[in-house]
Amino acid sequence: MSPEQILRARSLRAHGYSARQVAKVLGLPRAVTTALFHRPPATDGRMLADGELRACWVSAGWSSGLLVDDRFRWPDPDDAASATPGLAAVLVARSAGRDSVSACGYLIDLYCLGVKDVIGPRVLNDQQHAQFTRAFFAGHRQPPIAAPLELAQQLVLGSARYARSLGFEPAPGFDDVRGHLGEWSGVRAITFGHHGRPEYIQGPYDNAGHVRDTLRGGAADRPASPPVSPSVPAPVDLVAV
Repeated sequence: MSPEQILRARSLRAHGYSARQVAKVLGLPRAVTTALFHRPPATDGRMLADGELRACWVSAGWSSGLLVDDRFRWPDPDDAASATPGLAAVLVARSAGRDSVSACGYLIDLYCLGVKDVIGPRVLNDQQHAQFTRAFFAGHRQPPIAAPLELAQQLVLGSARYARSLGFEPAPGFDDVRGHLGEWSGVRAITFGHHGRPEYIQGPYDNAGHVRDTLRGGAADRPASPPVSPSVPAPVDLVAV
């Protein structure tokens, strides 16, 4: 099955279609759709993650407040200013067959909570991919930066590792989009936190009390009262394209 067929089959299944009905709609043998529905959906993401890298973008200003190893020369213009320092967006797209890509987005808190939200994988044609990219970065002051996959890995996987050390797990669905980032060496090139210290940026959907309690109950070298930045507005909802 092609990536488009897999996602279409999952959508039909969610709307109550039987394996036989899905097979008829997609013009596939019933045995194929039956086998698909006996597989956990997480395996779909792993298959889509095998595609060739087509695009990798990060929001401008991602490095604000971070300590980055001087040996790594990753792009972030000197005049780039983030509207929300400590928060960044990463978008990775891989080939998903003829004229299609599979795109995954990651919204990350670099100072404390790690991966706050994930989107995808979404199979899109070139026009839809362009629209999706614009919508995903619409809340940022400057256009996104084309970046090497290594930087995306550092920001997403590195921040997730840092957040776990503080007691926070990645957003639900992270395992479904993890594969788009590829294999990571695990080299620690970025020190997360605001200049190396955890700082909580309160979001509109956060359980702020739980976050503060978790931070206060952590390692002794953390601040007794973790800094709290002003709340940030809710992210713009991305409609299906």
